[in-house]
Amino acid sequence: MSSNDKYSVYESPLCTRYASGEMQYLFSARKKITTFRRLWTALARAEMNLGLDITEAQVKELENNIDNIDFKAAEEREKLVRHDIMAHIYAYGLACPNAKGIIHLGATSCYVGDNADIIIMRDAMKIIKRKIINVLANLAKFADEYKSLPCLGYTHLQPAQLTTVGKRACLWMNELLSDYEEICFRIDNLKLLGQKGTTGTQASFVELFEGDNEKINKLEQMIAEEMGFSCCVPVSGQTYSRKVDFCVLSTLSGIAQSCSKFSNDLRILASFKEMEEPFEKNQIGSSAMPYKRNPMRSERITALARYVIIDGLNPAFTSASQWFERTLDDSANKRLAVSESFLAVDAILNIMLNVTNGLVVYPKVIGQRVMRELPFMATENIMMQAVKKGGDRQSIHERLREHSIAAAAQVKNDGEENDLILRIAGDETFMMNKEELYAVLKPENYIGRSDIQTAEFLRGFIHPVLEKNRDLLGETAELNV
Repeated sequence: MSSNDKYSVYESPLCTRYASGEMQYLFSARKKITTFRRLWTALARAEMNLGLDITEAQVKELENNIDNIDFKAAEEREKLVRHDIMAHIYAYGLACPNAKGIIHLGATSCYVGDNADIIIMRDAMKIIKRKIINVLANLAKFADEYKSLPCLGYTHLQPAQLTTVGKRACLWMNELLSDYEEICFRIDNLKLLGQKGTTGTQASFVELFEGDNEKINKLEQMIAEEMGFSCCVPVSGQTYSRKVDFCVLSTLSGIAQSCSKFSNDLRILASFKEMEEPFEKNQIGSSAMPYKRNPMRSERITALARYVIIDGLNPAFTSASQWFERTLDDSANKRLAVSESFLAVDAILNIMLNVTNGLVVYPKVIGQRVMRELPFMATENIMMQAVKKGGDRQSIHERLREHSIAAAAQVKNDGEENDLILRIAGDETFMMNKEELYAVLKPENYIGRSDIQTAEFLRGFIHPVLEKNRDLLGETAELNV
């Protein structure tokens, strides 16, 4: 079997099945090396502007060759020198012979490696933010449409007081809103490493600028601004604090948790036949059971979310085990942990976009399930009505308890319908006929403020976010599988 056959080597399913091309590009070799070159260009430009012996022509040459990457030359060089950054400095020098001598001047490997990681994480978080906004938009439309449709609420996965389908969607949105706020915070507060040198002391730049602290600080600010950041971290060792990776992946873990909550709820609702994810015309639910409509997309969300949540431990251990100004036990781990968390969350949100854009609701099934339980929930109202007619509250309470137990036993033991209302109608203690009792059983009277809460939540919290980001709205997702 040939190792050149693509079917004979491992490929990450995050790339072949799940994540978008847009997110995959951010963690590609091309994105990384073009970012290295942008950083080298920014460094050279700032050094030139601050008086070092670098010409405009050299900076221009660097700028013009950012995308002109000879990966083969870099790979061959890395085999020789065993250093990936030096290999790419060499390859960049081949493309920029006039600027070759000033590439990476004063910098250490982490100048490009760590700063590129920060830039890529920022760009990746912007994609995640955009997709969260569009999921919120889908759910907001859904919640508004179904804000008044009564359904069973559940505590302990047992029927409880009624809520509405739209109000339940607000619970999903509220968690995603928290994730949106968290990722906005992470984007807004992310800082570039800057150029700190081998142990974070900037000693090489003290030498280059002959101890001019003002120029050293200005150099770093100029690089930050060119790369789209307001500032650099104030202090560091050789690397930015690995706690940054932990904080970012914790945010991704939070998103995964929210989406998993949604997907698990939807899977249960599908089992109840109350709601479903969209099911395509030619989709096969089971190889053995043709009638099956399995919630496969929701299950995939749950599966990928589990991976992301566990992956959040990687940067926690890495951050905790960094020694002094730096060790290299972070590198191999973060190459996997950071990129794959982003790819997995991107995949999760693609599925969320797809599912929330086509949620299927079955109002008649929902209504039927409500009416099976509502007689039990209406007993307090029935008791109040009977008392108004002159009944004794304690006696009525006891009769309701007895009838409820008997009706529940009939449902559970015999598989019969709930006949509590008929039992009460036939009991003279209550002085109420069937018509009066059924008048009490209006589901909309038992939803509390669900519809109002939904409208208030959308108006006060979701719509302002959607309006603020209206230029990002309108995204849909086509799934590969």
